[in-house]
Amino acid sequence: MTRAPLLPLLARGDLVLAAGAHDALSAKLAEECGFDAIWASGFGISAVQGVPDANILTLTETLEAVRRIVDAVRIPVVADCDNGYGNAINVIRTVGEFERAGAAGVCIEDNDFPKRCSFYAGVRRDLVAVDEHARKIEAATAARRDPGFAVIARTEALIAGLGIDEALARARAYAAAGADAVLVHSKASDFGELASFARVWDGRVPLVAVPTTYPGVTPAELSGAGFRMAIFANQALRAAIVAMRDALGEIRRSGQAESVEQRIASLEDVYALVGVSELKANEQRFLFTGSEPPRAVILAAGFEPQLMPLIQDRPKTMLEVKGRTILDRQVAALHGCGVRDVTVVRGYQKECVAAAGVRLVDNDRFGETGELYSLMRARDALGGAFLLLYGDIIFEPSILARLLASRADIAVVVDRAFHDAYRAGLAPTGGPFDLVVTETPPNGRRFVAPDGGSRILRIGPEVAPADAHGEFIGMAMFSATGAAALLRVHDELAGGRAEGLERASMTHILQALIDRGQPVSAVDIHQGWMEIDSFDDYRRAWAEVAR
Repeated sequence: MTRAPLLPLLARGDLVLAAGAHDALSAKLAEECGFDAIWASGFGISAVQGVPDANILTLTETLEAVRRIVDAVRIPVVADCDNGYGNAINVIRTVGEFERAGAAGVCIEDNDFPKRCSFYAGVRRDLVAVDEHARKIEAATAARRDPGFAVIARTEALIAGLGIDEALARARAYAAAGADAVLVHSKASDFGELASFARVWDGRVPLVAVPTTYPGVTPAELSGAGFRMAIFANQALRAAIVAMRDALGEIRRSGQAESVEQRIASLEDVYALVGVSELKANEQRFLFTGSEPPRAVILAAGFEPQLMPLIQDRPKTMLEVKGRTILDRQVAALHGCGVRDVTVVRGYQKECVAAAGVRLVDNDRFGETGELYSLMRARDALGGAFLLLYGDIIFEPSILARLLASRADIAVVVDRAFHDAYRAGLAPTGGPFDLVVTETPPNGRRFVAPDGGSRILRIGPEVAPADAHGEFIGMAMFSATGAAALLRVHDELAGGRAEGLERASMTHILQALIDRGQPVSAVDIHQGWMEIDSFDDYRRAWAEVAR
C-alpha cells in the first residue's frame, strides 16, 4: 500500500517539486536536498540498464527498480509507467503491482506501444485513440485499493505536434475518466506553449509539468499559470554522467586516484547515505559482541532408543524436516548471524553426520557419557567465546540473534512458556525437562525481563515443574571469560571425581558454576522452538515448521 501519499501535497496549493531518480541512491540524494517527491523515471531506469527509453525494459524490471527507490526514501514516489505496459487489462495489473510496491502513484501516457522517449528526434510517434487511453485511466482508478493512490494521465499531444486543441481534448477526457492530475508534456524551448495551454484549462484536476526543454521557467511562473507539480525528470542522471566521465577520464589520464580526490564524495559521505551507522547499531544489537564472532559447538552425539526405528540408519540431528536436516537448519541460522566457525560433536551413526563448512569431532563413547563429556571433545573450540547448541532443536533465527546480543558472560535461553503451560494444565508430556528457576519469577506472557536478563538460581531436571519459571532449550553462549570459568570448574570437578563427571549433563556444570557464584543469565523467550525427542515431536515438526 501507499507509504507516503502524493494527493495531499497536490491539494495544498503550493507547487510540488519532484526530482527524477534512477535508483535508490539518487532518490536518497533528492530527499536529502529537500524535494517533495520522487519521480521514478522510466528514462533514467532504462539508461542505467544501458538501453533506450522505448519499452525495452519489462514491467517487472521497472517494478523492481521502483521498489528499491520506495524502500530508500520517506517521501512520495510516483512511478513512470510509460503506456501502462499494454491495454486497459494490462493497466489493471500494473496499478496493482506498483501500489503493492509502495508507490504513491503512477503516470500513464497516451503513446502507442512500444513508446519512444518524448525527445527522441526522427522517430515515428503515434498516440492511441483518446477513448482508448481514457479507458486505461478508468481501469487504473478502478484497480487501486487505496483511494490515496494517485493516477496521473499524461498526454503527448504537444510532443507529437498535434496542437493545443488536441492536447486540451485529451486532457479533458482523461480528467473525466478519473485521473487525479494531468501531465502535459512539451518539447518547446520555452514555457510559452504550456502557458497557453494552462490559460484555457478548466482546472478540474491539477496540471503537471516536466521542464526539461524549457529549463528557464521558474517555480513562480509554473504556479502562477496553474501548475501544481513540476518534475525535474532527468537532471540527476545527466549530472552523474558528466561527473563520472570527468572523474574517470582524469584518473585514466593521470593514473592516480588522487587527481580527483578533492572533487568526489568522501567515503564517509557514501557511508552516511547507505546507512552504515544503522548497520553498525543493528550489528551491536543483534549480532555478536566484540571484534570476532564466537565459535559454535553443536552436541549431536547421543542415541535415543525411543526414536527407533526412525534413527536406525542416521543420528537424530540428520533427520529431515521438509527437505532440510536439523543440522542444516542450525548451521544456516548460525551463518545468518555471522557465526562461521562451527564444530559438531558426533557419536551414534557418526559417518552419516554431514554439513557444509563444519568441523567434526567424535565422541565414540556416546553410549556411556553425557553432554559435558561431548563438549570436552571439542575443547579446542572453547578457548574463547562460543555458542552451545543441542543437536536436536529447531528454532526461529531471532532466538539466536537475541542470545548473541546478550552481554552476560554466561547466558542460556529459557522458554517462559513452560511456566504458563504448567499452570494451565497444559505442560508437555515426557521429560524429564531441564527446568529453570530465576530470581525474577514470570508473570504471564506480559513478563518483561530486567536489563541484562534474569539471574538463574537453579537449573536442571531436578527442578520440580511446580517451582520452574521456564525451560532451558539447549542453547547457551559463553564469553571468553565465561568459557574460562567453565573450563576451570570442569577441571576442578574432574580432578576429584572424573568417572562421575563423564555422565554429567550441561545443566550439571551450569549449576556447579552457579553454586560457585558465577552469574548465569537467562535470555527469555516465549516459544519459537521445538525439540525432536519423540515420534510425536517429529510429526509436529513436519506440521509446523516452515520450509
